[in-house]
Amino acid sequence: MTVPVLDRPTAAPRTTPTAPDRFAARTALVADIAARFAEEVDRDARPPREAIAAMQEHGLLAAAVPTELGGEGATLAELSVIATELGRSCAATAMVFAMHQGQVMALWRHGGASCGVTAMIEAVRAGALVASSTTERGIGGDARRSTCAIEPDAAGRIRLRKDAPVISYATEADAVFVTARRSVDAAASDQRLVICLPSETTLTQTSTWDTLGLRGTCSNGWTLDAETHEDRVLRDDYATISARTVLPVSHVLWASVWLGIAADAADRARRAVRKQARTTVGETTVGETTVGQTPPGALRLAELLVDLQALADTIRHAAARFDAVADDGAVLESSSYALAANALKIGASERVTDLVTKAMRIVGIAGFAATGPLSVARHLRDAHGAAVMVSNDRLLQNDAGLALMTGAIL
Repeated sequence: MTVPVLDRPTAAPRTTPTAPDRFAARTALVADIAARFAEEVDRDARPPREAIAAMQEHGLLAAAVPTELGGEGATLAELSVIATELGRSCAATAMVFAMHQGQVMALWRHGGASCGVTAMIEAVRAGALVASSTTERGIGGDARRSTCAIEPDAAGRIRLRKDAPVISYATEADAVFVTARRSVDAAASDQRLVICLPSETTLTQTSTWDTLGLRGTCSNGWTLDAETHEDRVLRDDYATISARTVLPVSHVLWASVWLGIAADAADRARRAVRKQARTTVGETTVGETTVGQTPPGALRLAELLVDLQALADTIRHAAARFDAVADDGAVLESSSYALAANALKIGASERVTDLVTKAMRIVGIAGFAATGPLSVARHLRDAHGAAVMVSNDRLLQNDAGLALMTGAIL
């Protein structure tokens, strides 16, 4: 669905329910649709269009829009739960949700009051999907530097060209948020964030996304040419936007997606062990469930659930910590907070592959199979994408300098 960006939505603003699980029912509906198409999305490396449409219909893409702007004001903790539930069904759908939220929150936290920013907020409230373009060829995946520059003219129009090695779900997005140097004379790190609408943007595909996992994110390479207006440049510099919003929000939500992948793999392992238990001689009844003798895999399953719970608690803690300091720029821009955010991404991305591998070994050959109700093949392939999307080595290199100045947030 393409949402008009410049037209004010006619629908009345949503009210904010008081129930703590206010997004649960809608998330379940979207997750069901995502699960229905997950294998096809993965096989064909196509965008999860059905799930994206469902997220728009049920207001999940607009969940974080503040109440004072007519939205529901979802906290990062709430968004984290949504991302995990979607991740159980389809990692590509969940990553689209996570990447979108990491961008749109910059609008009301850093955008200012220009007409272009206000119109984009209204479009997000109506269900617009936002993609991002932050890396460029020739800078090694470093989102905090750009060769692309904003080129203004006397009429207030601006032009930019970005040679992007990846832009996820670009063909489905209602806007792409692009990092660029403030001007042609600016330093590589002196960046701004620009809203680029499809009507003002030309995308020329330069590479194809044919990957081991996360195939449905469709993160092809593109050359992006945009001619837009200066009021679609966000107010704050990108260093501030990244430190206070994009980096901490993205790392929590990515980790939440990976938790969902691992949780579904663990569920499949549990079903496999229960099936083994039912076929074991000497059945007994526990509550309403009839099981046999505890099979050997049950011990491994118990260990897996310990590790899964530890990861879940780590992510929930990180989400709650952000919500507690969301308006404290000094904390969010501190070296110690950056270390904590990077630690979450690095730790979660390493642990998810271990968790899914353990689940596969518990299931056995049915888990190793490419398809089937107990297969974790897709889960394992998707999990391996976690450590290479924003390279862990790059984050550790950044952390090496920070670690000399400060310790961890415990």
